[in-house]
Amino acid sequence: MPRRADIWRIGIVVAPIETLAGTGKLAAAKIAWLPEEAPFTFLADPFGLWREGCLHLFAEAYDYRTRHGVIDLLRLDADFNLLGRSTVLREPWHLSYPNLFEVDGVAWMAPEAYRSGALTLYRQGASLEAWEAVARLELDTPAIDATFFQHEGLWWAAYAPSQPKAARQERLHLAFAESLTGPWRAHPGNPVRIDRRGSRPGGAPFRCDSALMLPVQDCSRTYGGALRLLRIDRLTPDIFEAELGEAMVAPRSAAPYLDGLHTLSACGDVTLIDVKRIDRSLGGLLIDAGRLLRGARRA
Repeated sequence: MPRRADIWRIGIVVAPIETLAGTGKLAAAKIAWLPEEAPFTFLADPFGLWREGCLHLFAEAYDYRTRHGVIDLLRLDADFNLLGRSTVLREPWHLSYPNLFEVDGVAWMAPEAYRSGALTLYRQGASLEAWEAVARLELDTPAIDATFFQHEGLWWAAYAPSQPKAARQERLHLAFAESLTGPWRAHPGNPVRIDRRGSRPGGAPFRCDSALMLPVQDCSRTYGGALRLLRIDRLTPDIFEAELGEAMVAPRSAAPYLDGLHTLSACGDVTLIDVKRIDRSLGGLLIDAGRLLRGARRA
């Protein structure tokens, strides 16, 4: 097979997520695209919140030369001009999908880190640039793209399992707890979904016309090829019932990033997305060769 690299780019949709849910399309939406990153690096998995009139956007920053993701914070003004950028979370293991949410005005983050063997919950420190590990959550599997929300008096986490590898794109697990820091219990129906068209979480849950909606990835064609909204009709510690919506694809305005769309994250009056293009150039092959050579020299 030819060598390939998925390259992602973040867009800020100037519309609340409820509007996008109503249309199911991005084609007519006004989108501010962040600048492209350096070759064979990217920003992906955007989550954000507004503080003092500024958009604080958290994303995975990835470099194919190291294959090690970190979490960056980009501060943007109301017109989406970049005010500053910094790496706010770096661990010995790969980090991505910085699921961000607020509880009583305090920000929390649960980035994907399955290579660490568990899921670590971080809480905002003195600022949004300072984060402290609060709890290590032991679920029924090291969680991939864990997404937290509250429903009927309980905390819930939706996530994909880490093993087997194929399950990462086709299975959905749930866990629940009375307290955010646990103890957590796995839903007895796990996996509650087995469907490559819509299982792996792809953004922050939200409510639309009182219905609970979970963005999920459609990986039937390619990893992160499209997004769908999973409408959760019944959710209790014993029951899970949901209906999968139509596919939402990258808009033409994203060209040449038309090969995928795998995050849909509510952020007040805007919605954060990412789109991808697949790179099959010789440059990627040379990067892989260089990394392998450096590894052999260190061995």
